[in-house]
Amino acid sequence: MSATRANADLSGRVAMVTGAGARGDGIGNGRAAAVLLAEAGAHVVAVDRKAEPAECTVEMITAEGGSAITVEADVTVEADCEAMTQAALDRWGRLDILVNNVGIGSSGSVVTDDVDRWQRVMDVNLTSMVLASRHAIPAMIEHSGGGAVVNISSISALRPRGMTAYSTSKGAIMALTSAMAVDHGADNVRVNCVAPGPVRTPLVGGDDMPEDLAEARRRASVLGIEGNGWDVGAAVRFLCTDEARYITGHTLVVDGGVTLRGPSRATLAG
Repeated sequence: MSATRANADLSGRVAMVTGAGARGDGIGNGRAAAVLLAEAGAHVVAVDRKAEPAECTVEMITAEGGSAITVEADVTVEADCEAMTQAALDRWGRLDILVNNVGIGSSGSVVTDDVDRWQRVMDVNLTSMVLASRHAIPAMIEHSGGGAVVNISSISALRPRGMTAYSTSKGAIMALTSAMAVDHGADNVRVNCVAPGPVRTPLVGGDDMPEDLAEARRRASVLGIEGNGWDVGAAVRFLCTDEARYITGHTLVVDGGVTLRGPSRATLAG
């Protein structure tokens, strides 16, 4: 019996990562994904609403001999999504990978949450992925013969915790992932989802997180450890490589087993 042996080499491929910046030199999910994709050989388009955080990511990549450019874009604006895809094509003539990573939090229930805030969460967390994919997927098909999309969700979709708009948007991302996988499988486009648990990033406490909260988060994991952006980035990288060539429509939970215990709201904070 013969079989094709897949590998994790992304040399020559082009990856676009939204939300690729982070505060200061911290490691968020998007920055980690961008750096790890570059380490695997991909050319990276680092997209962020502000250029400076994305430029810091690009500097990290190029300092290690990688290849990357910065694109300033608001992924809730369709014209910006079209422009960032075109930037990839203008620079490298192809697009193989899209990582939809942008997201914001919220608090409140359907009774207490502000309607405008609710809509903003949906626009940033969910509709942005539709708009980015609307332009990236046709480019993948035309210029690369297919590709991989990874959408970032959250275990808050599985364990709601007083953040109803956020949890709803993240659950919708899982459904969107499944639908996109079915819609574009025949085009050789794989679509998967990563659902992080409580990971330490610049947006969630960073180095300033109180130790009692950090300890509670560690205790919530069956492994007794706290995750970080690199853990999420490694999952993203795997799903983008040919090692995952037979995986599509899947949600990969990266939470150290937190969802196995159904932890409290305080434990899941962030």
